[in-house]
Amino acid sequence: MRLVYLGGAETVTGSKYLLETASTRILVDCGLFQGYKWLRQRNWQPLPLGIQDVDGIVLTHAHLDHSGFIPVLYKHGFRGRIYTHEATADLCGILWPDSGRIQEEDAKFYKKHGLSKHENPEPLYDEATAKAALELLEPVAFDQPFQIGDIDIVLQPVGHILGAASVIVTAEGKRIGFSGDVGRPDDILMKAPRPLPEVDYLLLEATYGNKRHAAEDAWEQLQAVVLETAQAGGVLMIPSFAVGRAQLLQHMLTELMAQGRIPKLPIFLDSPMAIRASSIYQRHHEYHRLSAAQCDAAESQVIYCHSVDESKAIANQHGPHIIIAGSGMATGGRILHHFKRWLSDHRATVLFSGHQAGGTRGAKMLQGAERIKVHGDWIEVRAKLRQLEGLSGHADFVEIGDWLAASQLRPETKIQLVHGEPDALESLSDYLKQNTRFDISIAPYMGVEHW
Repeated sequence: MRLVYLGGAETVTGSKYLLETASTRILVDCGLFQGYKWLRQRNWQPLPLGIQDVDGIVLTHAHLDHSGFIPVLYKHGFRGRIYTHEATADLCGILWPDSGRIQEEDAKFYKKHGLSKHENPEPLYDEATAKAALELLEPVAFDQPFQIGDIDIVLQPVGHILGAASVIVTAEGKRIGFSGDVGRPDDILMKAPRPLPEVDYLLLEATYGNKRHAAEDAWEQLQAVVLETAQAGGVLMIPSFAVGRAQLLQHMLTELMAQGRIPKLPIFLDSPMAIRASSIYQRHHEYHRLSAAQCDAAESQVIYCHSVDESKAIANQHGPHIIIAGSGMATGGRILHHFKRWLSDHRATVLFSGHQAGGTRGAKMLQGAERIKVHGDWIEVRAKLRQLEGLSGHADFVEIGDWLAASQLRPETKIQLVHGEPDALESLSDYLKQNTRFDISIAPYMGVEHW
């Protein structure tokens, strides 16, 4: 048996692991490289090791850095089955076409403004290809064994986002675990990750390998920001990721209002993708901590803005109100239109609720930029800027260690660290070597393991 690290190694993006037996070849995850240009360029390189001809693909979850490269394989002829949890399949149904649509729009923009070295810039894949690739999805339940060739596979819940799973494969006398992105034990929205069974070999994510989550109470932080903004008579703008974070924010805000801890202000969810994701979270409520009644309560109290006209109509709202809109790092989406109206108003507040990658508008604002550029215009930043800590969907290094301790792993289990930036990988390696007896290594990009 052979394992090749085609992505998600020495970086936190592009997760892609090729597992081969004497008769079967599968991919566990098939993600896009994102972030820095030198990483994104890998998406355009010739497909390695004929991965378009694998016998099947298994997805840990729907985030594009784990699933978003599948339409590329489809474009190159892949027609095998893609096995994943039913909720993940539903989320892919909104994430993949949106990714294709954005790429089409970017290609048109680059051509119009002459920003590409190519005369006719092409998208990596388009919306139609992404939709066609969805037909290959084969939903499976947690704990439902299935086979691809001579490889036995089972998914088990790992928190993080709806449908996220660890993948346990057994073949040729070996059992290998793929952690996927590991959630937190006390996450407000998602259930705690289930401990792992006994495995011989584990690929373990290291996203927060060098970080501890803030100890501050997220409920109290959010309450304070809403009260501050309401008392100032301003508008609270929350850039939000569409999957997971938008649903959590709706729940927290409506719950705080129900408890009388904040005034009952109008809440607008101005993101068609987040609205669709919210319906998926509601339909699969048994896989997260919220009941059907709690999902219904959030939906009934939040004003969903489907169309552009409904989004524009928010400008007619008087008095304090709350706007949740994409994108989470303010790199695009409808939040920018609200920035144009309110960012220069000293009564308004912008609340960032997730990681802001270097170079994004969100990062620049938190670093103290006095003006930011939106749709060609420079806008003065006079609104208050706040950051909500503690909502990350990734376990930190101590929580990872606790999860491993609760699992059925033998001391001789070999662990390869993946899905992390270099500092995070080194830090988690050091922590686990000091606090466990496992055999710890850092997986190299394009590295190969043989058993």
